[in-house]
Amino acid sequence: MAAKTNPFKIILGSSSKSRKDILTEMGYDFTIMTADIDEKEIRMEKPEDLVMALAEAKANGIITRIQTIDYSEKNSEPALLITADTADAILSRLQTDVNKQEDAESTLLITADQVVVYEGVIREKPSSKEEARQFIKGYSGGRAATVGSVLVTNLTTGTRRGEWDRVEIYFREIPDEVIEKLVDEGIVLYVAGGLIIEHPLIVPFIEKVEGTTDSVMGLPKALTEKLIHEVL
Repeated sequence: MAAKTNPFKIILGSSSKSRKDILTEMGYDFTIMTADIDEKEIRMEKPEDLVMALAEAKANGIITRIQTIDYSEKNSEPALLITADTADAILSRLQTDVNKQEDAESTLLITADQVVVYEGVIREKPSSKEEARQFIKGYSGGRAATVGSVLVTNLTTGTRRGEWDRVEIYFREIPDEVIEKLVDEGIVLYVAGGLIIEHPLIVPFIEKVEGTTDSVMGLPKALTEKLIHEVL
């Protein structure tokens, strides 16, 4: 799809290839910036709460990074990075900044997170090949769900909107040799739950998907478009 001509800029707060591909498919030009946060420090019992909290933490980390860079460029003295800022404090500073430049072009920051839920247990990225192997074997002949969040922050106005999305995936029996190929390839180590339903080795063993494939890949298009329009 040709890139859209939009009166706003987009920063994708993710290095995920799938998210980059999806946003490109949606026709947007964008730059990439990631947050330096320890995701393991953020724990929630409910997967919906966890993915929303992680998307917000990523957004706050990137915003603080942007403001630190801007400050450093404008001042000769070292900038002080305060990592304990709350979302309200960060968004309040954004609102103060926009009051000083009302005609500024909107810049939208998109952050997202995803976990897999299997038998009620939250699964994030596998910590080893053995864990990835056990994850995928568990899906064989069964089902799992992805719970993903999208958060869009208008960096010009401070307006923020976010929601989560859930997809149920049903699997046929996955042969051991297919699982071994996936594990040896290594890509499954970098995705939530070791789950890549669009992978050519896995596609034949997907029985049914209740939801959208782009959501499973990490960025639901319809939800992302909705949130973009809500913050403008």
